[in-house]
Amino acid sequence: MFQLQLLRLDHAPALLDFERENRAYFAASIPDRGDEYFAHFAARHDELLAEQAAGLHFFHLLVGSGCEVLGRVNLVDVADGSAELGYRVAERAAGRGLATAGVREVCALAAGEYGLTELRAATTVDNAASRAVLARTGFTPCGETELSGRPGLRFERKLSEEEGRPRP
Repeated sequence: MFQLQLLRLDHAPALLDFERENRAYFAASIPDRGDEYFAHFAARHDELLAEQAAGLHFFHLLVGSGCEVLGRVNLVDVADGSAELGYRVAERAAGRGLATAGVREVCALAAGEYGLTELRAATTVDNAASRAVLARTGFTPCGETELSGRPGLRFERKLSEEEGRPRP
């Protein structure tokens, strides 16, 4: 189905393809990255890798059997045992449980590998699919917010040491 991989330098071409191919699809439910993102993709990719090496963020790709990027699940603003979760899945891979599986796997990494105790997330009110992923993966609503001028909801999830341990 997919393999979760921590972002690497050699992911850049496939990641750029993923973002370009799905730009309009993503923009229908989340704020668009803007033309600057694509114009300066290589430099931004290098910046992300440097920030990841510094422990500020953890960027993960959902990679298919053909080495294509099917999605992203990121932990950003890592500090004081918590981080903000963000994810997106390619249009052609949507509706198959990929986001749910990826978020579950990243939650386990967050607890086990990264030593986090809490994750936060946000989505627009009209993004039912994202709200469903968060509910299925143990996030609970904790307030309202605004995302690029659109009404949104904030979520949180406490992590336990047990979920980060390998299962027999």
